[in-house]
Amino acid sequence: MTTANKLTILRVIMIPLMIVFLYIKPLDKSIGLLGLSINQFIFAILFVIASLTDLLDGYIARKYNQITTFGKFLDPIADKVLVLVALLFLMILDPSRVPIWAVMIVIMREFMVTGIRLLAVDKGVVIAASPYGKFKTATTMIALVLMLFNDFGFTPWIANVIFWIAILFTVISGIDYLLKNKKVVFESI
Repeated sequence: MTTANKLTILRVIMIPLMIVFLYIKPLDKSIGLLGLSINQFIFAILFVIASLTDLLDGYIARKYNQITTFGKFLDPIADKVLVLVALLFLMILDPSRVPIWAVMIVIMREFMVTGIRLLAVDKGVVIAASPYGKFKTATTMIALVLMLFNDFGFTPWIANVIFWIAILFTVISGIDYLLKNKKVVFESI
């Protein structure tokens, strides 16, 4: 098994751990730092570590030619689940800040892009990540980290603006994927 795949598996394992820590009642005490409870702090730290494994496994896979079919399959799933778990947690904490409709936009876009990629694979077409998608991912991760750490004591509007930019680019990148691959999507109608 490659190092890149081991990092992806580590990220997959960390996701349920993040959730488990939220339910450990003795950890639901304030740590006196950023207004976080112990379990929220652990959740946020695990999210950051898992996010860094995503950057690292991609770098290692490309640099050391460790790109595998397993990695191509599991890495995007791990990424999507990691982001969705953090979004759902934040939505539960403050639905006025992270509304369900924004989370649904993210979910719908991810299902659509995954579906388009599956159709493309069936046709032997490889779809590269778009610059819009990369920007969407970067802004989403920054917004999530800021929100998970209660804005690091800064005003919440900074994370809010970044979050709404991420949602905007979620829509833009989804439309971009659909338009660039409409032949693959609509050829069987």
